[in-house]
Amino acid sequence: MPDAREPMMQARIVAPQQTVVERGPVPQPGQGEVLIEVHRAGICGTDLHILDGDYALARFPMTPGHEFSGVVAEVGDGVLERRVGERVTADPNLPCGRCAACGRGEANQCERLEVVGVTRDGAFARFVVVPEGVVVPIGDLSFAEGALVEPLACVVWGLERIRVPVGSAALVYGLGPMGALIVQALRAAGVTRVVGVDPSDTRRAYAQALGVADVFAPEEAAAGALGAEGFELVVDATGLPAVLEEAFNWVRPRGTLWVFGVAAGDATVALRPYDIFKKDLTIVGSFAVNRTVPQAVRMLQDGAVTVDGLVSHVLPLSRFEEGLTLARRDPNRMKVQFDLQAS
Repeated sequence: MPDAREPMMQARIVAPQQTVVERGPVPQPGQGEVLIEVHRAGICGTDLHILDGDYALARFPMTPGHEFSGVVAEVGDGVLERRVGERVTADPNLPCGRCAACGRGEANQCERLEVVGVTRDGAFARFVVVPEGVVVPIGDLSFAEGALVEPLACVVWGLERIRVPVGSAALVYGLGPMGALIVQALRAAGVTRVVGVDPSDTRRAYAQALGVADVFAPEEAAAGALGAEGFELVVDATGLPAVLEEAFNWVRPRGTLWVFGVAAGDATVALRPYDIFKKDLTIVGSFAVNRTVPQAVRMLQDGAVTVDGLVSHVLPLSRFEEGLTLARRDPNRMKVQFDLQAS
């Protein structure tokens, strides 16, 4: 049990483009809540949008961090299943369970959705409090792997949305951390040929090692290297409007465009409605997770998806600003994680 009188290290976004690493009080678990001592926490593209002030759900000041793993340090009254010392991660989405969306099983579209690290304090801190119902054991997964469960759970939810045909061909724009998870999940779901596009030599090489059939730089793709047939599934994992417009051109008739990357809230794209009509196209978005964290844990435990080498940088929380800069500007970086035990 942590000493509540001893302040903990935490990284805060106090307003757009304003951060601070400071010491603050250890949160205390209330009724039905679990206190987790964080070991690893990863930077997500969403965290960068929060920092820029263009993520509508975010509330300031706040402690970000929604991709994390650690050990149960304390449990509140009424906790039934979780035990102190258990290695865990958590689903950061906290639906109300009472609105119309929740009643339809659409927890990620909850009308009063709370999100750890977005609307309430998250895991870029030594300790974080979450409701027991969202805590998921990770068994013998490493803490680095455990902090990648939530990103993979986002991919799993997208796969449930698109219902990818077995034996199909897929094109993925963006081969960073999320793209690397997507290409593996697609292959596990029965996609027989995956092609990737990314400007980074390092990321393209990593994707090839994961079994991507062909990889191309954006200029090669634009010059016709992708061929002429198109793909049953085209995925944008970049969140860049110009890339999404380009991706749209490669969807075969009766194919699907999967919008996965997080764009700025006010971004727009130009698509051709006639093509959507004429080609029987489907455009699918997938937001966050929807009760898919346990599936993601199993995929990692069973080896259906590997994250070996996916974490390119591990920093102490004291180097918070450096981590954010790496995640935003290094074209070759993969996942950046903070080691909260080193802070």
